[in-house]
Amino acid sequence: MLSNPLAKTVAFTATALVATLGLAQKPYAGLEATVLTFTGPQIAEPLQRRAPEFEAKTGGKIKVVTVPFSDLYQQILTDGTTGTNSYQAWVFAPQWLADFVPAGIIEDLSAKVAASKDIQWNDIAPFFRDFSATYGGKIYTVPLDGDFQMVYYRTDVLQRLNLKPPQTWDDYLAIAKAANGKPWSPDGKPIYGSCIAKKRNAQSYWMFTSILGGYVQSQGTKQGAFFDTTTMKPLVKNEAFAEALRIYKETTRYGPPDELNLDVGDTRGLFTAGRCALSVDWGDIGPLSVDPKTSKVKDKVGAVILPGSRKVLDRASGKLVDCNAQRCPYAINGVNRAPYAAFGGWSGGINAKADPKTQQMLFDFFAYMSAPAQSGKDVTIGITGFNPYRISHFKNLNNWVAAGFSPAGAKNYLGAIEASLNSPNMILDLRIPKNQQYQQVVLDKALSQFLAGEINAQQTMDQIDSGWEEITNAEGRDAQLKAYRLTLSIDK
Repeated sequence: MLSNPLAKTVAFTATALVATLGLAQKPYAGLEATVLTFTGPQIAEPLQRRAPEFEAKTGGKIKVVTVPFSDLYQQILTDGTTGTNSYQAWVFAPQWLADFVPAGIIEDLSAKVAASKDIQWNDIAPFFRDFSATYGGKIYTVPLDGDFQMVYYRTDVLQRLNLKPPQTWDDYLAIAKAANGKPWSPDGKPIYGSCIAKKRNAQSYWMFTSILGGYVQSQGTKQGAFFDTTTMKPLVKNEAFAEALRIYKETTRYGPPDELNLDVGDTRGLFTAGRCALSVDWGDIGPLSVDPKTSKVKDKVGAVILPGSRKVLDRASGKLVDCNAQRCPYAINGVNRAPYAAFGGWSGGINAKADPKTQQMLFDFFAYMSAPAQSGKDVTIGITGFNPYRISHFKNLNNWVAAGFSPAGAKNYLGAIEASLNSPNMILDLRIPKNQQYQQVVLDKALSQFLAGEINAQQTMDQIDSGWEEITNAEGRDAQLKAYRLTLSIDK
């Protein structure tokens, strides 16, 4: 075929014109998609802020819709399984993959991740790559957040009390009791010894499991903290669970009078206002504590891996027994600690029913959100709710110092997260079918009733045990046991 110089010239001119106008950089011009997540501002805020940036670069319009956290799981599942498909993507708890993947509503992103240079996949810490993003050996989400619960403390309060950060939960209670009521807030008001979010349908069950962990799991991650790994019987009706309930309720004595109605946003606000000596939370308090607009405790906050216990559960007898080298091989100074990867870190998933071009646009949006240039800054901003999850987040202190941390403060904060992330006794959050019903329905309801004084400890354990057994039997004990063992990497 003879070449046509005129055609080549016209094509070249058109290409140059497109490049000059910037249209070549906007492959998704005119395309729109809706992303669902929970009512923020945490998590929703960075999505809403970054969406216009993404549109300016690519032409793709991202609309962010929010619902209360208690409704998010069911909203996604119902929308996807009924064929409504109002949302083309979601930012959600990765533990819900155990229900979303078998339901066929979420897209396999393995090929897209492999083809993407922007996402820098190997920079994401292995735990979040392997747990938050992956199910059944395939990649289904893009991590946007890293979640570990820690204890925060007012360094100036502990100095006044001549006390060290808590190693055990008994230490935590002792500090809370000693600090409670002292007129040491910035405005001279009495402080609360402990501030923990205990609102029903919010975070209460995660907070409780953070306390339970050090009593019930001591042999490493594969031991599991929720069920017996041979029978699938709940690890509930025993002295460890009873002791964790006692500790949890005791903290309420040293908390705000309305603590049972407080969400994490409320307790974070109290802590950064200088009203709390201690708190249990994810990584958010660290960046919030250096926000000059809201924080009264800048350079007065320390973070530490979750406290533990010198006694652990003997699963055969149901009794608490003293730690020794065999029972607690990972103990430090006789204290068994089991840091809890609560929730697993907010992650972005894409509706399997969306058209291919929309799926690619949404993947590119999540990759843009997750890329080091954007996420490295977002994890340092308290309002985002995004916590460190990339290797570069821990290595590059410049962003943290630029955000207001002192170098020592940044190292303390990141060190507590790294200690959790690297612990061989880390607790993986429950990630089996119907995990939302086990935790967010049965466990949450019983804990709320217990804290309110409606039922006692024994009734609480009985109610959780029977509720969990009902779910397990309905789903099939063998199937649930197999799923549980797979999540703990006991079976391959």
